Amino acid sequence: MDVVTPAEWFLTRDERGNPATGIPAWSEGNRAEPLIHGATYFERLAAEVETLQAGDYVFFTDWRGDPDELMRDGGPTIRELFCQAAQRGVVVKGLVWRSHLDKFQYSEEENEHLGEAIEAAGGEVLLDQRVRVGGSHHQKLVVIRHPEAPQRDIAFAGGIDLCHSRRDDESHHGDQQAVQMAEVYGSRPPWHDVQLQIRGPAVGVLDTTFRERWNDPAPLDALSPVAWVMDKLRGADLSPGRLPDQPPDPPACGPHAVQVLRTYPDAHFRYDFAPRGERSIARAYSKVVPRAHRLIYVEDQYLWSARVASLFAKALRDNPDLHLVAVIPRHPDVDGRLDLPPNLVGRWQAIATCQAASPERVHIFDVENHRGTPVYVHAKVCVIDDIWACVGSDNLNRRSWTHDSELSCAVLDSDGVFARDLRLRLLREHLDRPADGSRDGDLVDPLTAVRDISAAAEALDAWYSSGCQGERPPGRLRPHKPERLGWRTRVWAEPLYRVIYDPDGRSYRDRLRDRL
Repeated sequence: MDVVTPAEWFLTRDERGNPATGIPAWSEGNRAEPLIHGATYFERLAAEVETLQAGDYVFFTDWRGDPDELMRDGGPTIRELFCQAAQRGVVVKGLVWRSHLDKFQYSEEENEHLGEAIEAAGGEVLLDQRVRVGGSHHQKLVVIRHPEAPQRDIAFAGGIDLCHSRRDDESHHGDQQAVQMAEVYGSRPPWHDVQLQIRGPAVGVLDTTFRERWNDPAPLDALSPVAWVMDKLRGADLSPGRLPDQPPDPPACGPHAVQVLRTYPDAHFRYDFAPRGERSIARAYSKVVPRAHRLIYVEDQYLWSARVASLFAKALRDNPDLHLVAVIPRHPDVDGRLDLPPNLVGRWQAIATCQAASPERVHIFDVENHRGTPVYVHAKVCVIDDIWACVGSDNLNRRSWTHDSELSCAVLDSDGVFARDLRLRLLREHLDRPADGSRDGDLVDPLTAVRDISAAAEALDAWYSSGCQGERPPGRLRPHKPERLGWRTRVWAEPLYRVIYDPDGRSYRDRLRDRL
């Protein structure tokens, strides 16, 4: 195997495009571990927080936090976990998106109540609206530091929010504390997701990432006069308290190089740490996708931007041996005459863009559980040529790459197994292969893996076509069948999709130049 050097695959500091940030280009000597499923992550997070003592600290950012969500059967809840830590003298600080109004099925009230409970226990949680109009803080990050025992420091970053519906496992029967979704997902929507656990110097980088946002001087509710009035009336905490001094980075402990990637919009105000925003997630993909020669493996909630898909399409045209495998939700998370069409438009455009480059080398699948219920794919994972892997909060759309705040971690390793093993772990579950890898067979080689994946999905589809005659074939993947909308629907759905569902967070200058 050729030696992989970080400078080939990672952005350099100049390539990041944000000289104001204090985070390094990348860090080496880390140990990264993918945590597949919300139940796995919640158990690991709870176990770490429960050991914290006075003087330790935990920082977190989240899109939504439901106070009563159970971390494991029998508890604690998220509220109890963080409140009990604060009562023990642990420094607990959180940044949670302020959100849109609850009547639009967002999470303003839940986020507010989680923060109030933690503050009553001695911690501090701020509702953060420092985003573009219509944008959100979408980062999912927990940083845990032990100033007296830095070798125990740990961080978690990825796609899993601290909220309802996320605590599912490999059975995909859904979280008993579920959010309402499209009817096809049932009362307990099955949920597929991935979080990354990190030890080593990169924990310090993620600590800095939190501190940059916490210490930014822009008002928390700068863009919302209504929110400002409401906050004043209820006496909300609008002034970030002092953070503990940042300790040195934890010692090296593993073979992984980690690059912290982010999106911050070119907003109507200026972040001190990103005056013109940051689009290092988009820039990272723009650097690594053209390097792909064998297989791009993607799991994504929103593969629905033609602009993003064009990057994959060009790689397919330039590399005749390259295949794209994508695992996406069978249906959007919403239904209804107004909500559904804009969701379908973007996804159909993205898939069509890739297939136009090479239909026989583009393989799109969705997932179901063994009961036949579709599994909602919320994961945001990309593995390229079993070398570069990325897990984060960003989806493959324009909103995530330019408009909202996002956080992802790309991983390379000196022993050349992390990216491959991540892909194999995901495929073992999707294809009903043993978790120990004893029947990986042709899955190890990226090109023969495509054949096995496609064959399993087609066999399951054929079983359904036969009226479910005989034993159900192994596997949970099925070929995805995108819905193409009629032209009358597209007339109104496409503009709504571009403006509301997948907006552009770049300045008009950068849009005109199509510059990331």
